[in-house]
Amino acid sequence: MARVGLVVNPAAGRDIRRLTGGASVVDDYAKRRVADCVLEGVTAVADPPSVRLMPDRSGIADHVLEEAPEALEAETLEMPVENTAADTRRAAARFREGDVGAVVVLGGDGTTRDVASGIGSVPVIAVSTGTNNVVPSAVDGTVAGVAAALVATGAVPAADVVERHGRIEARAETPNGEKRLTALAAAEVSSRSFIGSRALLDPDDLLGGVVSRAHPGDIGLPAVAGALEPVAPDEPGGVAVRLTDPENSPRTARAVLAPGVVATVGIKSCERVDPDEPVGFEVPDGVVGADGERELELTDASVEFRVRSDGPRLVDVDVALTTGADAGAFALEAVDVPPAPED
Repeated sequence: MARVGLVVNPAAGRDIRRLTGGASVVDDYAKRRVADCVLEGVTAVADPPSVRLMPDRSGIADHVLEEAPEALEAETLEMPVENTAADTRRAAARFREGDVGAVVVLGGDGTTRDVASGIGSVPVIAVSTGTNNVVPSAVDGTVAGVAAALVATGAVPAADVVERHGRIEARAETPNGEKRLTALAAAEVSSRSFIGSRALLDPDDLLGGVVSRAHPGDIGLPAVAGALEPVAPDEPGGVAVRLTDPENSPRTARAVLAPGVVATVGIKSCERVDPDEPVGFEVPDGVVGADGERELELTDASVEFRVRSDGPRLVDVDVALTTGADAGAFALEAVDVPPAPED
């Protein structure tokens, strides 16, 4: 039987940007409702796939199982739960090993990045329920479930409806050795030490970085780069951006740095980079972030970024549904109805 995986991150959509910016709160109830919709959407195909859910300590997976459509086979994965990002990475690896045809992810960029680290070539549908939502789409959960079912059952060929997203590798040489991280949309350099909130919000602290995609409708560094050098998510390479004080810069840009935060930033340089082309930054004291979140605290470090072309395979939901309709995936066989008896 075909299978669909479902990851719901209980911690997504709850960080400090609810207080300092305009990000909306996505509580457990909202996530449960979206997950319920995903399972309902899976039933849109004639022979629905089974669903495997990542377990959690917030009761989300248990609730979704209780409310699952009767005709749908659904269960949680057998795995330890630590209530950390390791749960997401572990679930992704289990889905990759368990012959799952598609995975729906409810979360933000961080959750999608954790899934991408272990999911391999399994197609992913990332649904926005987090804070930074550059990669995930604001798609209805029901529609996401339909798309996942179409891909998992083979009603539409995955190769026809997925796009390979880029990713960014960061390697830092420090006095204490090498440190690494991976980002999906953006790897950022900040001059502020790793203190307090993980969110990268203050434009005065942002020194620049490298993005794998760039559009003014994105958030954070991809929005800054997109104001000057747009790059589609599936285009090879990316953009390297170096920022400076806008008051002393010959070029500036207005961009959405976080939900509810629009700022003017000074542009020192903004250049396209090829796949695997190294981009270097010196970090006397600061942090390197991944997709809007502080990750590596660095002192006297040299950081090298490279855009790779082997990120997650993301499903284009609109294309998947259109392809499914063209293939007759939603058409039902006509049923012969006997004529009503005469009086």
